[in-house]
Amino acid sequence: MLILHGYWLSLAAYRVRAALKLKGVAFEERMHDLSASHHNLPAFRALNPAGAVPALEGGTPEPLTQSLAILEWLEETYPATPLLPPDAAGRARVRSMFLLAAADTHPLAVPRVQKRLAAQFGADAAAGREWAAHWYREGLSAYEGLLHDGATRCHNETLSLADLALASHLIGAERFGVDVSAFPRVAAVGTSLFKLPEFESSHPQYQEGAVAP
Repeated sequence: MLILHGYWLSLAAYRVRAALKLKGVAFEERMHDLSASHHNLPAFRALNPAGAVPALEGGTPEPLTQSLAILEWLEETYPATPLLPPDAAGRARVRSMFLLAAADTHPLAVPRVQKRLAAQFGADAAAGREWAAHWYREGLSAYEGLLHDGATRCHNETLSLADLALASHLIGAERFGVDVSAFPRVAAVGTSLFKLPEFESSHPQYQEGAVAP
């Protein structure tokens, strides 16, 4: 049995959780309360020295970390319901769209960055929210330019890793109060994606330990 180590609010864990469901892979999820610094406990650091989620245990000799690495492993190990296109150009496009969320935006808004902004620069909660919202708007603008009119998926109307990333980006944008109405292509794809039970049921608000906004 695969074990997904996550945190209810983690967008990276969301991406992996949804992919496991899309591929029909059985897994158990164990939640770690990052708000209580459980990621700094010795047992968790032994699991992932970076002190972050997600981590996937049980399928490889050592736990896998980083959502993209985990998703690539799932794609190679469970090829049913492929989440990467068959052509090299398509795969490159999907990966680039994935990294817009996972590399360019998400890392700038995570709790440890928010805490550092407060500790080093005196940013209060409002300033921290606006900092995060700015980067989510930047990401949404990039996605808007990459998506096509009438699209319901990020790439060729087929589910891919890019859709997992965009869905997670939209969840983050909502959390920080970003109005997505200025990005109609993004909003249309997001509406279509969240109609899928795997995307909807994986939403942070439905996970163990979730706190009302």
